[in-house]
Amino acid sequence: MTDIIEIPAALLPLDGRFGSGPSKVTDAQVKALVASQPGVLGTSHRQAPVKGLVRDIRSMLGELYALPEGYEVILGNGGSTMFWDAAAFSLVRERAQHCTFGEFGAKFAKATGGAPHLSASSVRTAPAGGAILPEAEDGIDVYAWPHNETSTGVCVPVVRPTGIGDALTVVDATSAAGGVEVDIAQADVYYFAPQKSFAADGGLWFAIVSPAAIARIEEIAASGRWIPESLSLKVALDNSRADQTLNTPAVATLVLMRAQLEWMLAGGGLGFAAARSRASSDLVYAWAERTGWTETFVTDPVLRSPVVATIDLHPSVDSAELRRHLRAQGVVDIDPYRKLGRNQIRIGVYPAVDPEDVGRLVKSLDYLVERLLT
Repeated sequence: MTDIIEIPAALLPLDGRFGSGPSKVTDAQVKALVASQPGVLGTSHRQAPVKGLVRDIRSMLGELYALPEGYEVILGNGGSTMFWDAAAFSLVRERAQHCTFGEFGAKFAKATGGAPHLSASSVRTAPAGGAILPEAEDGIDVYAWPHNETSTGVCVPVVRPTGIGDALTVVDATSAAGGVEVDIAQADVYYFAPQKSFAADGGLWFAIVSPAAIARIEEIAASGRWIPESLSLKVALDNSRADQTLNTPAVATLVLMRAQLEWMLAGGGLGFAAARSRASSDLVYAWAERTGWTETFVTDPVLRSPVVATIDLHPSVDSAELRRHLRAQGVVDIDPYRKLGRNQIRIGVYPAVDPEDVGRLVKSLDYLVERLLT
């Protein structure tokens, strides 16, 4: 490790994976994956082993979120990006309102804004590091916003706006689901991919849908609107009720996700998982407040994410150089979101991340910077 400042082993995290997505996969999940060979891996997704796996996950998510009467868990091929397009076809009647305060909220707004069968979307924006919430507006039938904006580390409430009538609330939970508590009854659609708190790979989307959302999906499917089969939420709904997906799913991802859900539920459910993330992010924010060369990017403490902590660095500390030394010693993926273009680190602290390793991470950072600045 020529020219690498060696960090004492006693300071280094035992597991150096702190990515904001994909996230750390645990040893227990890898063991579950090995145990699924040959009974599940490489078998038909139309047969009992894989259908049982899908059924387990739908049931476990229902338990994790204590689903209200009539709510269902549906899933489909592709990640959240695929779901944005599906929502533009299958959830929006005429016009959506979007709250954008980072990269991913803006991407969903772009999907509905470019759909030729929809009216121009209403977009409420806030600068990166801040937030804005939906407000009732005439002519809007879907209100969409991210629960947690992965690109910036901003987390906002999931609360149904007053005065929206039968409009749907559609919440991007990709980096919040499984790591942030929520009153699921406030959302008609709470959708996510499994590569964050559920510590799996990508390639699938999940959505918790209310009776109102189910009725909207069925209404639009029956309206005569042209919808590609792969983007039809009615097709996804029907297949999910049969514990399958339209096309072959990422079976290994499902195995990893079930193992993580088993761990979450055994530990006490969503409260347990969210508390682990909160303990880790509290460590990071407290460290940033007391350290002279750091500043928390999200200045309002109420908006600071419990699962993705974004920290600005003093100009004297080069983020790329800092990360170079860390990566050489197995501490990886604390890169800033590229489009922000800031001198930052961004630390994913999903439930699988051990808070003790977060404590070791900040000690390693202190050790490095002390030597880099001398």
